[in-house]
Amino acid sequence: MNPEQARWFGETFGSLVASVERSILGKTEAVRLAWTCMLAEGHLLLEDYPGTGKTTLARAMAQTVQGTNSRIQFTPDLLPSDVTGVTIYDQKTAEFEFHQGPIFASIVLADEINRASPKTQSALLEVMEESRVTVDAISYEVGNPFMVIATQNPIEQAGTYRLPEAQLDRFLMKTTLGYPNHEATLRILATGGSRPRSSPLPAIITTAQVAEMAQLAASVHIEASIFDYIARLVEATRTATDVRLGASVRGALALVRTTRVWAASQGRHFVVPDDVKMLAIPCLAHRLILDPEAEFNGVQAVDIAAATLGSVAPPTERQTA
Repeated sequence: MNPEQARWFGETFGSLVASVERSILGKTEAVRLAWTCMLAEGHLLLEDYPGTGKTTLARAMAQTVQGTNSRIQFTPDLLPSDVTGVTIYDQKTAEFEFHQGPIFASIVLADEINRASPKTQSALLEVMEESRVTVDAISYEVGNPFMVIATQNPIEQAGTYRLPEAQLDRFLMKTTLGYPNHEATLRILATGGSRPRSSPLPAIITTAQVAEMAQLAASVHIEASIFDYIARLVEATRTATDVRLGASVRGALALVRTTRVWAASQGRHFVVPDDVKMLAIPCLAHRLILDPEAEFNGVQAVDIAAATLGSVAPPTERQTA
């Protein structure tokens, strides 16, 4: 990526964020993280309370890139075929025909994903990793771009199934929207009667341009000292106090991918340590498995990731061969 391409990327990224903020008020950082996740070709996990705009975020992002969106309400009786689709016998043609499930969309909102059984949750593993669904030994591509925005409710844990570590590791980032601040709340209340945020948003770019931006972001330069910094951060999570299992190599790769997009979104064609600091907690915290005693004592993975970030010194000069 050259400086001119970085400048164009940053301007386009800003337009995407501004468009979605017409529907999600006062959540600039969360919206930027969501777009970073999409352009890094990853998936986003939102742990948030009801009514914070998770569905609105997914719909607004899909409209902004001329894509499709679907919403799957996960419940204990949801079957894997309800997500991926099913093959049905057509008596007229005497052939089996595949009927696509709601997973075939540009942006899929998996609402309250931890309320479905582990069998149904596992139906997402292949499609999140390989962007395809296999039904009756036949694989079907879900298209590009493809992003899963899954939500979890931090309260009302009765009747839920905790996401397995293998599935948590497939989410590129985990973040939260949270409640709007006072000024944003006033704006929402002032326009609540006319519901202007429910109207479709104009498309800023096409789905093909999303793929082009993702490829462009992958060419952002990362020098050796930054790679070393990321490696030291990930390794530090594995030896941190109260951690039973630290971040995997997939977590390190997630940091590499997202920092490239974040740097380009700032109009830069190279990554700096501050990019890593900004994205380390969203990319690594949900991958940490804590000791049961630490969890019982109220220790949170976010706090451990923040402490690790503070204990690992960033690079101050370039590494020479």
